[in-house]
Amino acid sequence: MKSRITPASAPELSWVHDGARWRVTAWPEATFLVETAPGCWSPGVPGESALASAALGVNPARWRRYLEFVPSEVGAFLGRFAFSRMSALFALTRCPELSGELLRTPALVAFLIAHRGLRGGETEAWGEISAVSERDGTFGLLQWLGLPASRQTLEVLRRVADPDLPRRLLEPLRSALWDPEVIWSLGRGGVVSDEQLARACHALAA
Repeated sequence: MKSRITPASAPELSWVHDGARWRVTAWPEATFLVETAPGCWSPGVPGESALASAALGVNPARWRRYLEFVPSEVGAFLGRFAFSRMSALFALTRCPELSGELLRTPALVAFLIAHRGLRGGETEAWGEISAVSERDGTFGLLQWLGLPASRQTLEVLRRVADPDLPRRLLEPLRSALWDPEVIWSLGRGGVVSDEQLARACHALAA
């Protein structure tokens, strides 16, 4: 994925979370930096809440300017997100080996960003995500995330209309996708709406 213009002319993005200033450098590097002292920046790994804060900290005009400087396929991918756009950018740049699958399956972003809460653990595990995906591929990653490692799972996730999946929906959806009837129901139609996902989770709970 090559940039269409020179990095020197590309913009950056910045926002504040819990008193810490974050910055994303221009594409194609798109390095995430955190301010460690006034004017001093170091590479950082923003957590789930820090990435969520960017939804308010980066306005649409700044995003539009940033997306003018990325390849068309990346712009189309990021353009599908509203609330979780910074999360999508982070996942794409943090795990370049997953870029092809993420472009095909944007709904995976929500599960990747929430991996710490979904799996449990004290720290972020992006290094492990990269190792699992490189060693075992997409199906190994699905299994690591607690999702059924099947083509049917990928097919459902690829049909999700809005990849900005609410955090509260992820655990019930993950459980629902283990139900063959849910997989069959969601996989036999066209685009999967938010309402269909919510109904599937509600039906399983009932």
